Amino acid sequence: MSLVPGLPPTGRAAVRAGIVGNYVDQINIFLPVVALAPALATLAGPHAGVTAGAVVIVATLLGRPIGAMVFGRIADRAGRTRTTQVAIAGTAACSLAIAAVPTHESIGALAIAAVVVLRFVGGVFLAGEYTSAIPLAMEWSVPRRRGLVSGLIMSMAPWAQSTIAFPTAGLLAALGPQAYAEWGWRLAFVCGGLASLALLAYYSARVADAPQVVRQREQADEGRAPASLGLRAVLGGAFAGAFWQIFGLMSGLWLMTNMVVIHATGRLSADPGSDGGEVALVMGIASVAQALVMSLTGHWSTLLGRRRFFVGWGLGAAVVAPLLWAGTMATQVVPAVVGVALLQVVTVCGYGPVGAYLCERFPAHVRSTGYGTAYSLSIVVPALWPWWLPELQSVLGRDGSVAAVLVVGGLLVAGCGALGPRLAGPDLDRDVELVAQRPEAPSAAGALA
Repeated sequence: MSLVPGLPPTGRAAVRAGIVGNYVDQINIFLPVVALAPALATLAGPHAGVTAGAVVIVATLLGRPIGAMVFGRIADRAGRTRTTQVAIAGTAACSLAIAAVPTHESIGALAIAAVVVLRFVGGVFLAGEYTSAIPLAMEWSVPRRRGLVSGLIMSMAPWAQSTIAFPTAGLLAALGPQAYAEWGWRLAFVCGGLASLALLAYYSARVADAPQVVRQREQADEGRAPASLGLRAVLGGAFAGAFWQIFGLMSGLWLMTNMVVIHATGRLSADPGSDGGEVALVMGIASVAQALVMSLTGHWSTLLGRRRFFVGWGLGAAVVAPLLWAGTMATQVVPAVVGVALLQVVTVCGYGPVGAYLCERFPAHVRSTGYGTAYSLSIVVPALWPWWLPELQSVLGRDGSVAAVLVVGGLLVAGCGALGPRLAGPDLDRDVELVAQRPEAPSAAGALA
């Protein structure tokens, strides 16, 4: 089954670049989660703990809402392709700069400070990349393939995690922990930067904006652009209803992701008897399982309808994920390699339809702004988990607090999914622009058919 039947070469290139581009994007996002963790003492000092690594990750996550708001508006006005090119170049520069940061032994605390700043700036550019490139891929996609393309794009995140995890485990085994901590980790950031440069060359040579976006930009130049433009229209104007419904749904997905990917990695690393190589292997296997399932969930949402998918997936995650966490982390009844994989499948694979769904909710003149802001602003509170989770643990305990977060995350996905439009059958046989401009029908929580 072809993903791009009947498209011109620039359209086929845009869809392929959306898939591969998100893979490269996610490699740069997840590098600190696995590749940098075993070498953290080199940059943060010999007494570096889990918090130092969390701060590096949080810096990236907090940069992303800013990048989404800035680059989203630029993409809606200047075009997706040119904006993507600028964002890719910035991402490459930040990753290569991190690879060259001196050690803590050389410059003290400035080493980890430089990494945090570069990760924050990199987060801005990373958000600009997916804020432009994913809407571009959805705008070119064949209607009935849109969910499938979305699932493939979103599955690039776990594929990127596994791409980092397995080489990290191999380098740790080949070089030994000391050599890896001294210089081996830098290879991953160099590879991430070079991958971004290769992607930039592809976009520059092969990809162009979709016709409807070109028409919208021409109308803007002639003074005939739609009146509702920009961030204000998305957050509090004509598109606020769609934005805040999606914000709640995405908040639920981010809460679960932070628990079963980032927090789970830290928990495994902190447990007695675990080393960096073993943790990388567990997370790598989990990422492969997650990627295989997520590549299908986007198309499942086309068959079921977007609303029915999110409601069902959210309720399932709210019930199953806490039980899996208890069996894997609290009681060790389930082996970590199995439990973590299942945890990620039943929670994070709900992202499959997100690329298509967010683009279907906003018309072209605010699509990148709406997509990027809803996707990225919802990261903020979940990303601050290193600060609010300990407060929750003081009340509910170490594992009870995580179980509670997983329940809340699943219910947010289900509840906010129920508030959205049905988007099934004939709705999804139309171009993304026609879907986005459709009149909103009442969406009572029980109207799931």
